[in-house]
Amino acid sequence: MSEDEKVTDKHFLRVGVKGGGCSGLSYELAFDNVEQEGDHMFETSSIKVRIDKKSFLYLVGTELNYTDGLNGKGFEFINPNASRTCGCGESFAL
Repeated sequence: MSEDEKVTDKHFLRVGVKGGGCSGLSYELAFDNVEQEGDHMFETSSIKVRIDKKSFLYLVGTELNYTDGLNGKGFEFINPNASRTCGCGESFAL
């Protein structure tokens, strides 16, 4: 990994929503270091999280958990705004 690719204090987890998936909207997770105008920023357990303004409307009140139990490993979104979700939990509808 080069110096430019190393994660620094300026990096954060970007959480977003995009069109697609079997329920119509899907979640996005990525590491980023570019702040966008209108971003909402949160910090929990020393992890910085940013959500763009448009995605924030879909994610208000959403809880993001990481599970590593018998049913599989990964991130789990608990979105109170979703009217339905797909079986894998990676997409939702309002």
